Amino acid sequence: MRIAAVTEDGIHISQHFGRALFYVVITVEDGKAIHKEMRPKVGRHLFEAADHSHRAGSCHSDPAAAQTKHRSMAETIADCQVLLAGGMGRGAYESLKTYNIEPVVTDVADIDEAVQLYLGGNLPNLLERLH
Repeated sequence: MRIAAVTEDGIHISQHFGRALFYVVITVEDGKAIHKEMRPKVGRHLFEAADHSHRAGSCHSDPAAAQTKHRSMAETIADCQVLLAGGMGRGAYESLKTYNIEPVVTDVADIDEAVQLYLGGNLPNLLERLH
């Protein structure tokens, strides 16, 4: 099993899926983390530089554009079964599920702690953090 977490520093879970710069991907076997790697993540920082705006017709109001961006963010972790984030938009949440990735929105900041809580079945999915 592989669990991804959005991050800026490799230690803490980022508060927003779309703004994070990296993924930490943890490989788990027999309930224990056996490998950790950092992967670059496309996201808002690249989309804004490429011509992102918050006006009508932007990705927030154009479902096709949003779907394309969500797909590009999910492709990097297509081999993962779970994604941990501090928050995300409902569209990204639903899009990840179509890739068979379980998005878990959490207030636990430490990646290692969140992974252990998830593996123990004790990490609640805070859906009220979706926007």
